[in-house]
Amino acid sequence: MDSHETKKTIKPEEIHLVSTTEDSKEFNLLLWALNHSSVVGLDAEWKPCRTKQYSFPTVSLLQIACRINHEVIEYTDSQNNIWVFLVDLSLITLSSIYQLLRDMFISPDILKLGFRFKQDLVYLSSTFSSQGSNPGFDKVEPYLDITSIYQHHLQEKQPGRKMSKDMKSLATVCEEMLSVSLSKDLQCSDWSLRPLTEDQKTYAAADAHCLLEIFAVFQEKVLKEVSTSRDTTEPRNANALLGLKEILVMPDVCDNVLRLKFCQASDIVRLTPFSPVSSISKVLCMKTAPLGVSLSNIISRYGERILLKESDRKPKTSKRKGKRQSSTGLTYKAKLIECSGDWQGPPPWDSSLGGDGCPKFLCDVMVEGLAKHLRCVGVDAATPCSRKPEPRQLVDQAQKEKRVLLTRDAKLLRHDYLIRNQIYRVKSLLKNDQLLEVIETFDLKISENKLMSRCTKCNGNFIQKPLTTEEAVEAAKGFQVIPNCLFNKNLEFWKCMDCNQLYWEGTQYHNAIQKFIDVCKLND
Repeated sequence: MDSHETKKTIKPEEIHLVSTTEDSKEFNLLLWALNHSSVVGLDAEWKPCRTKQYSFPTVSLLQIACRINHEVIEYTDSQNNIWVFLVDLSLITLSSIYQLLRDMFISPDILKLGFRFKQDLVYLSSTFSSQGSNPGFDKVEPYLDITSIYQHHLQEKQPGRKMSKDMKSLATVCEEMLSVSLSKDLQCSDWSLRPLTEDQKTYAAADAHCLLEIFAVFQEKVLKEVSTSRDTTEPRNANALLGLKEILVMPDVCDNVLRLKFCQASDIVRLTPFSPVSSISKVLCMKTAPLGVSLSNIISRYGERILLKESDRKPKTSKRKGKRQSSTGLTYKAKLIECSGDWQGPPPWDSSLGGDGCPKFLCDVMVEGLAKHLRCVGVDAATPCSRKPEPRQLVDQAQKEKRVLLTRDAKLLRHDYLIRNQIYRVKSLLKNDQLLEVIETFDLKISENKLMSRCTKCNGNFIQKPLTTEEAVEAAKGFQVIPNCLFNKNLEFWKCMDCNQLYWEGTQYHNAIQKFIDVCKLND
């Protein structure tokens, strides 16, 4: 059922997959975009490592989001000024693109944006060096870290409270600054597999795209601050910050220095062909126009750089001396591995154990998304009482409520002796796969009439009798907003008995029903 909580998501419209440099339209577009962009957002993806590694992971995908300069975007066929390029490093010949990327990283005419990009650069450098492109990459300049500008310049300060020093995730920053939802479901997917799925492409592109959106908010804030400070003082030259177009029209209003500087920039714009494909030079070199006044000021005030040291290029190893493992430890480890296998059963709700036969689960923080999916198919799935529970708290809650604890944390299996057959380690990564795994493992009976029968917010049950529109409006006062477009549709509203959240059978409800019919294969 629908509830009015859906947030807009980032879905880049211009996504180009670059998998070769030979006679490739996508690669030519990348060259053109870099030559006509002053700001780019950078990100990288690699196959997640789940065991201790003694070498850096191999980067499979490099995302480059280019903000095309407004002077040339009108001459292209695109209506969007942000183009995202997914450079497939597992298919492309690395030596053919090495110099282009190296030039981009150190070009003074391109501001690079990233979100804790230093680690990505270390892995990128290692990937290219391992393929003979030495010495890899060692510097990115000029550079702005979104983490830094958010913490010091964009984060809202609560009255009477100190500014939080906690490191926020990119999804949290997007939610606060852009009011959009940035899904991280595919962050741990296997990025080395080919071909990439459409969801992976969209996810990867969104990660780089949002960096430019956040920077635009920051840039607008800086311009407002400059404008406010200028209003309080008499400017020496009222035309000093005129744009290139105005200066070309009224060159006599500027002093000689400004005229010379901007006319040089105008020559670059005039002489640059605007056809994205035909204007590409076969020589991999950067011919980007100089940065404008606004970006130059931002870089001079807030710019930084990433500089890799020799120690950064070596994987960090533990300095602790290895301890001799006792036979007891080996035996315990073997038991732990054995416990992490298939489910042994029976579950605590089994009638042979005095249960009521209704499956009940407790999903820890690592599988919270699975909890919502289970609720959507009508299964009782609770979450921990506290935000960061201790293992013993999870065990106590599962034991008290007679639930099976679902987790991806192998360490929790150490507590299996406390609640025998009440901890199960979920092996799948994606939520749909996790749902199918739990259904199959515990032999759950899912039917179409059970879909969307529980509150996805708190796991509560709905009231027995639906509310009318008038009753729903009264119940939602000061708590939830009901869209006006629903008033004339004679809909029935259902209220959660625990959290009072209201739901109705709208478009989202029908889409969700169809989704879980397909996922659970109820029509087969």
